Amino acid sequence: MTNQVLPRKAAARITAAFTDAGVTGRLHALDIDTGATVSVAGTQPVPTSSLHKVPLLATLYREAAAGRLDRTRQIEIPTEARTPGLSGLAVMRDAVRLSLRDLATLVVAVSDNAAADVLWREVGLDTVNRTMAELGLPETVAVHLMTDIHDLLRADRAAPDPSDVNGFSALDPARTNRSTPQELTALFAAVWRDEVCGGELGAELRSLLGGQAWTHRLASGFPFDDVRVSGKTATLPTLRAEAAVVEYPDGGRYAVAVFTRAASPATVLPAADAVIGTTARIAVDALRLR
Repeated sequence: MTNQVLPRKAAARITAAFTDAGVTGRLHALDIDTGATVSVAGTQPVPTSSLHKVPLLATLYREAAAGRLDRTRQIEIPTEARTPGLSGLAVMRDAVRLSLRDLATLVVAVSDNAAADVLWREVGLDTVNRTMAELGLPETVAVHLMTDIHDLLRADRAAPDPSDVNGFSALDPARTNRSTPQELTALFAAVWRDEVCGGELGAELRSLLGGQAWTHRLASGFPFDDVRVSGKTATLPTLRAEAAVVEYPDGGRYAVAVFTRAASPATVLPAADAVIGTTARIAVDALRLR
């Protein structure tokens, strides 16, 4: 089977899996070492929501590598004015003191919005956007903090027709933080190739991205003790997504980004979560067969 046929067959299977799960989807998968790809609408813009925490952390570590930032510096974080969220600092009752890198750990491990916004204010939106441009990712653009996205969702839900989620600002890539599945895989590949930062800092960033608590999406497609999945999820009404690196014991490394949109705004849609792992596995299997 030719190198061209395998990705086409995989793309058809991925599209069918999205349909069977009742979602529309976009996917891009990249073999980090050969450059081979599988893509389904992978160059189309998507709202990133919590996935934009990865460009934030990549910038944090790149700034640290350049000596412009001390990732071990500690910050006092009082209880008032914390960004709302379901986990992390938002649900803690007392003031805390954490280093920048420990805040970064919370950002990945439990998608801590409050911790992320502390880092956004330390690093700056402009710095993150400049870093993405330097890495050749011009469509990966931040315009909001996590608290701004929370406010957008609250305003959208207070609109005259809150059931029309397609009109939500937070779901419109033209009006919120955005990227493409292709650029997100390129960013993860840059982290794994030490192009964001190298040495101890590069290893620490990769370790940090391997600490996510949620395994019900992309990692569900790789239920093996010797396969490592390091990534970050994102969730908005009707939108579920994850981008990650999948590492096999034979040295194979694959960056994958999957975005799905469901017709239902229900919070619990197991099939919409599971298809992220299913389609990522189809894509990675095709890349490995090449």
